[in-house]
Amino acid sequence: MRQIVLDTETTGLEPRAGHRIIEIGAVEIEKRRLTGRHYHQYINPEREIDEGAQEVHGISLESLQDKPLFADIAEEFVEFVRGAELVIHNAPFDVGFLDNELALLGHSVRINDICSVVDSLVLARQKHPGQKNNLDALCKRYDVDNSQRDLHGALLDAEILADVYLVMTGGQTRLSLSAEGDSEQRGAAVSSDHIKLKGRRPGRVIAATDAELQAHEARLAAIRKMSGGRLVWPD
Repeated sequence: MRQIVLDTETTGLEPRAGHRIIEIGAVEIEKRRLTGRHYHQYINPEREIDEGAQEVHGISLESLQDKPLFADIAEEFVEFVRGAELVIHNAPFDVGFLDNELALLGHSVRINDICSVVDSLVLARQKHPGQKNNLDALCKRYDVDNSQRDLHGALLDAEILADVYLVMTGGQTRLSLSAEGDSEQRGAAVSSDHIKLKGRRPGRVIAATDAELQAHEARLAAIRKMSGGRLVWPD
């Protein structure tokens, strides 16, 4: 199954109030592995960015003046996601903005017409009811590195969410790019603003001390004695 983990940044919270998308980031997953193919684009919203939104993502209107309009990138974006299962954290927000952008261009197509959508926030709430399930909380819960996430960014957040989603839905721990067809798929990024996916740092290995090993052996000996010698590990 082809999946695309997607995130957007916007000028504000409500498309009905005229707010627009200013950044789209998406990474592709096939057979539960990141393929290396991704989509990333900054977009000129042709309107001011709310101060609160800018504090979250750090993107200024001045930095977007030379970026394309959504109308300029709509077709390539639609073709990138067409037929995929989209994985989005709090999907109604992002899908609502994407549908609004398409509607403003007079497109009859909507995201749910061309993709299925999985809301990873709903999945997280089902697995962890009553707990915090924002992306930072999930990173901490699943030991996913988000140390570079000082500000929100669509591509970085999509990459982090991909890691979280794979662990949350199946205990997947091998998150490296697929080796097969890697060079071809890396060339398939469709935006001039694309960013190379950052390599994951290897997990830290902590060796037991001599004292800890001795304590472990002593504990096993006690269990072996209490079980009448029926200990099934580590012999």
